[in-house]
Amino acid sequence: MSECTLAEDNAGRFTAKTLHGPGGSGGVAPPGGPLLELSGVTMRFGGVTAIDDLSLKIPPQKVVGLIGPNGAGKTTVFNVVTGFYQPQEGRLEFEGQPLAGLPPQKICALGIARTFQNIRLFAGGTVLDNVMVGCHVRRKARWWMAPLCLPVFLREEKSIKEKSYALLERVGLARAAREKANSLPYGAQRRLEIARALATEPSFLLLDEPAAGMNPQESEDLMHFIAKIREEFNLSILMIEHDMKVVMGVCSHIWVLDYGRLIAEGGPEEIRNNPWVITAYLGRPAEGGPHSA
Repeated sequence: MSECTLAEDNAGRFTAKTLHGPGGSGGVAPPGGPLLELSGVTMRFGGVTAIDDLSLKIPPQKVVGLIGPNGAGKTTVFNVVTGFYQPQEGRLEFEGQPLAGLPPQKICALGIARTFQNIRLFAGGTVLDNVMVGCHVRRKARWWMAPLCLPVFLREEKSIKEKSYALLERVGLARAAREKANSLPYGAQRRLEIARALATEPSFLLLDEPAAGMNPQESEDLMHFIAKIREEFNLSILMIEHDMKVVMGVCSHIWVLDYGRLIAEGGPEEIRNNPWVITAYLGRPAEGGPHSA
């Protein structure tokens, strides 16, 4: 991520100079190929199949959506992609590299970051602390250098603080840098969680129901925010969301899951009028659909 200079005055206030250029890990998808590819992925929990032979290709530098009724397997897809679950069948590749068997921290280091359905901040830490935690995946100094206060550690810690504050400026939270994370309004907490994910310098960001619990104005602001960070940070974004206004407003392509199976994909208007999608959400039978007799 680009550097900036940061000064802290005697009152504990930060002042940041201009941040140069967009962030991002610099990951580049194979020419002409998808950033992320799932092929025949199946995830079972005992006798329950949460993901059933799922194949999809995520294009680079796009905002795309994964939707479906509750229990359709959407968050399980996120957990498989980020290494929290290992599927029994299928193949996952990110920028042409297999993800099978990699733990979450190594997948994060490759350039995949995520948020969670329920906000998971370090509530007792400051807003700045939360973003600094995200930076640690790129830390080069070793843990044992901290208690010795070695110069290499102190220099990197200063750089992390500078980068974190600059990131807070970019997402509109710089004024709250010294506040406790749990003191922020709900919408700002969501934004902070996204900022922490961005601090890992991803090329691919997964957002799990980012508009959950938001009022209409907050959801509208979120739509603009997602479009802004996609452009500024050169990201691909895959989002799970139940707010159809948000999904249709920011996603260029949408996949629809039902009972772990892919039942439809296409642009927003195509998905809005797809009878199988209507069936999945409203329960009316669609002739010839994937669950019809």
